[in-house]
Amino acid sequence: MTAEHTTAAARGSRGFEIVLIAVYGIFAISATARSLVQILRDLSFAPVAYVLSLLAAVTYIAVTVALVRRGRRSVLARRLCLAELAGVLIVGTLTLVDPALFPDATVWSHFGQGYGFVPLLLPVIALLYLGRSRKRDRASGPVA
Repeated sequence: MTAEHTTAAARGSRGFEIVLIAVYGIFAISATARSLVQILRDLSFAPVAYVLSLLAAVTYIAVTVALVRRGRRSVLARRLCLAELAGVLIVGTLTLVDPALFPDATVWSHFGQGYGFVPLLLPVIALLYLGRSRKRDRASGPVA
């Protein structure tokens, strides 16, 4: 592989990483705003749903920060994406199995249906990207 090809691949990879960070940032802002409005408006109406919305917001903020700080090498981002995926799957399942727990929607309700299923797809895409990057880093060996 030539140096030019390696540099172009790195730029392309970083471009995707920037898009991933931007999407996480948008979700961090939107989930935070939504959860704060819900909590301040009427926490007693749907406390489980609103607290889970806040948890989703904190997760999106944490993934965004981890990706900005360490990028594709972030072990923390990988772990947070796994937790995020677990949250989406658990909350999505609970909204179908016991809808009474969720009288109002969360970001993760029905597997993120209200957000075009992006909350379900986002951690999967991030994990694939982070895993692919990890393999590429191992294959290229230590950097001098």
